[in-house]
Amino acid sequence: MTTPTDREIVLTRTFGAPRRLVFDAFTKPLLLKRWFGPRGWSLVVCEVDLRVGSGFRFVLRGPDGRDMGMSGVYREIVPPERSVHVESFDDYPGESLVTAVFTEQGGQTTLTVTVQYASREVRDAVIQSGMEHGAAESYDRLAELLAAAPALDESRVGG
Repeated sequence: MTTPTDREIVLTRTFGAPRRLVFDAFTKPLLLKRWFGPRGWSLVVCEVDLRVGSGFRFVLRGPDGRDMGMSGVYREIVPPERSVHVESFDDYPGESLVTAVFTEQGGQTTLTVTVQYASREVRDAVIQSGMEHGAAESYDRLAELLAAAPALDESRVGG
């Protein structure tokens, strides 16, 4: 994680899978339900309408039974290279702009996620909330799923 500006957080992670599969893991509910969220959390609501102007609705449930909801609206979708969306959390004010870029080289995909917040104060509050740890655990779960990619049945990846 880096903070290149007063209002941004950049997360970078490389996965041992083609970017098409990594992009699918970020956009298809069947795959999202298998990795999205820190360990011990489950994605109990996962609705995705992958069209510009449409969006998503996620509800994560923690090990203590607490729910954390979030929604977003897609502004740009270029499969499997890039997506841009605005997101907001149910229990936190404001929105953030999230740009995800998927770059493939030699069968490896580097994901670069830039999150832009309304202010430095909001960005700093997100950092203090433990977002980096939660994102790292979530990406670890994704890496584990992608490592099993040869076992993923393409017919089940569809939705």
